[in-house]
Amino acid sequence: MSGNKKSMAVGMVFAATGGIFWGISGVCGQFLFQNKEVTARWLVPIRLLTAGFLLLCYFLIRDRKKAMAVWKDKKNAIDLVIYGLAGLMFCQYSYFQTIEWSNAATATVIQYLGPALIVVYMCISTHRRPERKEVVSVILALGGIFLIATHGNPGSLVLSERALIMGLLSAVSVVIYTVQPGRLLKQFDAPLVLAWGMLIGGAVLFAIFRPWRYMPIVDEEMLLIFGYIIVLGTMVGFSLYMQSVKMIGSVKASLIACVEPVASTVLTVLWMKVKFTMMDLIGFVMVIATIFILAIPVKNKKQGDEVASK
Repeated sequence: MSGNKKSMAVGMVFAATGGIFWGISGVCGQFLFQNKEVTARWLVPIRLLTAGFLLLCYFLIRDRKKAMAVWKDKKNAIDLVIYGLAGLMFCQYSYFQTIEWSNAATATVIQYLGPALIVVYMCISTHRRPERKEVVSVILALGGIFLIATHGNPGSLVLSERALIMGLLSAVSVVIYTVQPGRLLKQFDAPLVLAWGMLIGGAVLFAIFRPWRYMPIVDEEMLLIFGYIIVLGTMVGFSLYMQSVKMIGSVKASLIACVEPVASTVLTVLWMKVKFTMMDLIGFVMVIATIFILAIPVKNKKQGDEVASK
């Protein structure tokens, strides 16, 4: 396997793993909302601040000069603040608030309008037509998620107005989160950019929401689940996804991460005791199929979505 193909394969694995960790994290969040009196206004700022602080401590201990280098250039600093606020903070709060106001599956479905928006954005920004496999993958991914969430009946997706609006904002945030930090990722390690972004977004949300006013039920179960959300669902999941964007481009990374709703649904069945239907299984196949379709090489054609890293 050539170096380029190996890098592509590793990037795909990173994107898929990050998506799985996110899917589990979303269900964990729903469990906390329903059973531990946790709110999104408490969970998101604490999550971002804790994960960002731990990641940044690692980089400061390893190489303090390198960890602070991102702030030396004014343009980099501006990009980092935008990423932390419009990307990470916006993405995380809108997603978990949608979960709190509806459920994890519904929130994930609405957020995964993001990949379709990213394909449209990339085609417009690079002045190219989408590749056939990109079109097919978007249709399959959105169709699969639609079936998993509604079983083919649009009327079964009943949302409050506030949940719908917040969910749509979540989908827009995915585009910002995925595309905006491209220039930073060319210069710095993805986890370092992520650490600063989380710290910035978490600090702002902490000041806005003052989470100490929403104290949850704290016990061993709550701490274990919250620990998963912080370490695997946030630090590891986001680091893998950011690295995958750097390696394979934003379009492929976002589409492959569509395994997130599959992981979320599987865990819902095993943990929340919800049974699968045939529509669920068809949806799983459609979403997972996008991974294999995107892995098909295109001969003599430039990979346009790599421009996402520019």
